[in-house]
Amino acid sequence: MTSLEKYLQAMLKSRAVAVNETSYYDALANLCNEVGGALKPKVRFVSTPKGLGAGLPDGGLYNANQLRRGADVGLATTKPERGCVEVKGLKEEVERIAASEQVAKYLRGYGQVLVTNYRDFLLVGRDEAGNRKDLERYTLAASEREFWELAERPAVAGREHGERFAEYLKRVMLHAAPLAQPEDVARFLASYARDARARVEQRPDLPALQGLREALEQALGLRFEGERGEHFFRSTPV
Repeated sequence: MTSLEKYLQAMLKSRAVAVNETSYYDALANLCNEVGGALKPKVRFVSTPKGLGAGLPDGGLYNANQLRRGADVGLATTKPERGCVEVKGLKEEVERIAASEQVAKYLRGYGQVLVTNYRDFLLVGRDEAGNRKDLERYTLAASEREFWELAERPAVAGREHGERFAEYLKRVMLHAAPLAQPEDVARFLASYARDARARVEQRPDLPALQGLREALEQALGLRFEGERGEHFFRSTPV
């Protein structure tokens, strides 16, 4: 089961007793922790970390080395290395949230903000002049109604979005990470490669792919035929 399927099931379970947007925090935190747990070092979602003079965000994305083992302590003197998270209800739109003064304040204090309404995710950063800059976005559903319809079909959602959504969240958590070693850059490139492969597998009839196939066949003097040839053509080393 993909991390997205688990997230959607948890959201449905929380919906029965939901009071406001905070009722879904655990589902979001578990999603981020599962995806972040695959990174090195691991990245951990901490709900409502102390603001350190930059406000009280809904969540912080911490390099696990910042936290004491087994406890969310010591946060009063530590800013989340991978930025903070601003969460609103499913009826809200991420563009409006991202344009708020609250997000502007968090950007000044934390450098980047993942803005979400649980169905749409927008990573916001700053340009060279310090102005807000929308970075990368992933939309699971365009409306609250469509999100709950998607949540009722978690297996279908997992096939359509599971891998690509997880790769998006990995890039969010890696975006503010120091890129000091070649392998740090390689992780980013590998994530985009896996995302591209998932897109290709979902759209086997893309016209651009046919042109690429023909160019490769001519350059290499071979043909991608049959199931094995098709697999070889579409596979991406990561």
